[in-house]
Amino acid sequence: MSLVYTTLLSLVPLLAISFSILKGFGVHNQIEPMLLSLLEPLGSKGAEITARIIEFVDNVKVGVLGSLGFAMLIYTVVSLMQKIERAFNTVWHVERERSLGQRFRDYLSVLVIGPALVFAAVGIGASITSHAMVGTLAAIEPLGSMIRMAGKLIPFLMIAGAFSFMYAIIPNTKVGMRAALSGGLVAGLMWNVLGWIFAAFVVGSAKYTAIYSTFATLILFMIWLYVAWLILLIGANICFYLQHPAYLRGQGGAGRLSHRAREKLALTLTVLIAQHHYRQRPAWSAEALSEQLRIRNDPVHDVLSALERANLIKATADRPPTYLPARPFEEVTLDEVLAATRRGGDGGDLSYDRIPAPEGIDDVPHAFTAATTAALSGQTIKELALFERALSNRAMASHATEGT
Repeated sequence: MSLVYTTLLSLVPLLAISFSILKGFGVHNQIEPMLLSLLEPLGSKGAEITARIIEFVDNVKVGVLGSLGFAMLIYTVVSLMQKIERAFNTVWHVERERSLGQRFRDYLSVLVIGPALVFAAVGIGASITSHAMVGTLAAIEPLGSMIRMAGKLIPFLMIAGAFSFMYAIIPNTKVGMRAALSGGLVAGLMWNVLGWIFAAFVVGSAKYTAIYSTFATLILFMIWLYVAWLILLIGANICFYLQHPAYLRGQGGAGRLSHRAREKLALTLTVLIAQHHYRQRPAWSAEALSEQLRIRNDPVHDVLSALERANLIKATADRPPTYLPARPFEEVTLDEVLAATRRGGDGGDLSYDRIPAPEGIDDVPHAFTAATTAALSGQTIKELALFERALSNRAMASHATEGT
């Protein structure tokens, strides 16, 4: 519903910017056929809505808007793209959004390159169908049947390709090509099937026109927008579950950890990051760590965020971000990592200091912390990360001594 509302606000500004870009190529008239194909399930009402939108776009004079008006135009378009990114990040369980510089770069590239790609796709399709050789071959069977079948298949593949492109680019994480293509194919199939169903619904909607009068067109347009975004989000979910099948097992939602499991996961993640750092291997991303441990990425993201807030690790600006030591791991002790997990939720609505307690209760957690620190005796992350190597060196030395 949020996407539908934002689309209604941003559609005309988005098309106005695309219109301006396509006008530079001299092919701005390609917007109308594109809208007609998107609103085809609305039948004659789709043509009416398209004519209205094109009329609005023609009335937008970018040159007379002024600096403030142009800035508001860009902001409206960017808000739509940001809303889409947040929706996809929610599907992919990604809490970290793009930085301001990344948003400007990625959104601007979509606004500039997107219309050019649409023009290229439409131009290529039109040139192929109008080519004299294609017309000659169409008169020969079975080539004619194959060409007609290809004419029906190519629009479906173009829609599926557009969905796959969105699934691969928009989420602020690395999406596998197989998952993106699979989600795009399913979404493309749903687009065609639901388009036919919705077209049949529009044909039989004469009684709604009698009730709502001229508002019926707007209502049907909003319903189709809702269905279109629903298709896009369902495809995104399919894409996500194909790449992360661990979420299909057990209960849905974020994985909840016990305190012991959280502490163990924190030590495990820190040691894995340290091992790659000292062995000069590529830094871990959250998704790679989840796949390595074969667990969901929600608890991994949660614990990594706690370690980052404690200044034990640092996320890079890569997409997706990878994690490096924020401080030398020969200085980071194990009890610091455990303390970071225990304090990960501090500062919320009900933090440690906001809980009223009888006298003497605060001494118990303090005693527990002191006992943990003493038991670990200042052991560092580096020592634990290189523990396996130390055992291997001892075993090699033992075998050498026995051989002597």
